[in-house]
Amino acid sequence: MAEEILLVGRGLTKRYGGVTALSEVDFELRAGEVLGLVGPNGAGKTTLVDLISGAQAATAGELTLRGSKLAGPASRRARAGLGRTFQYPQLALELDVRANLLLGRAARRHATLWQMITGAFVGALRPRVAADEVAVRAIANELGIRDLDREAGDLTLGEQRLVEVGRALGQDPLVLLLDEPFAGSDARGVAGIAEVIHTVRRRGHAVILVDHNVDLVARLVDRIMLLDRGRVVFDGDPRECLASQQMQNVYFGLDTDDDDAGDGSPKAEVQDVRS
Repeated sequence: MAEEILLVGRGLTKRYGGVTALSEVDFELRAGEVLGLVGPNGAGKTTLVDLISGAQAATAGELTLRGSKLAGPASRRARAGLGRTFQYPQLALELDVRANLLLGRAARRHATLWQMITGAFVGALRPRVAADEVAVRAIANELGIRDLDREAGDLTLGEQRLVEVGRALGQDPLVLLLDEPFAGSDARGVAGIAEVIHTVRRRGHAVILVDHNVDLVARLVDRIMLLDRGRVVFDGDPRECLASQQMQNVYFGLDTDDDDAGDGSPKAEVQDVRS
């Protein structure tokens, strides 16, 4: 039986005055699928993630999650089942790591940031809050996050990214949106985030992964969607994408039949590490 279609976008467009950042993007995301979103700077990757998550409003187009229209602010979409990270980690830097992770657990239950913060601390004896603490410790162990009492502001960029990924995972999202999660991460951090992607897939949920490291993305995803100047120019198998004319044109301005493509070509064999 075919996997359930979780998230659908139709005609997604974003204009800033006379500039079109995203133009009539269509996509479908199935349960258990990991979609890689790649393209050069300015291609529209983060804009698409912003439109899906509610950080920006689309100029045109429609989103549905499990067949229901997905609209409204980011907080409403988080409660509907979306979790996301950002290009630059957005943590409560004055709070410790534990509190930041607990905010993720509260995001599915509360409508505003203040409600999330108070919900993370009020009623410590309630079973739900105790369960949240257990879940946070499990997430920290999975990601290799140590010393939950440290202030988030004292963490390195790579450590902050791990905490932000953990916070998003704590929402138990139907769709997890990861915007450049590997930037600034060491090998341990990359491994932890990769394991999160596998965990979400095993739960039957879905991931949209944005990153500039195309080779790494290709090893982790089921499908790649290549954006160029706000339009989808390829959508399909990762190996086929790396070897495609569209990839050559977007990244190198080269013809795949050109004998001088050399070692800069992204056609190298991709080791499949999906599980």
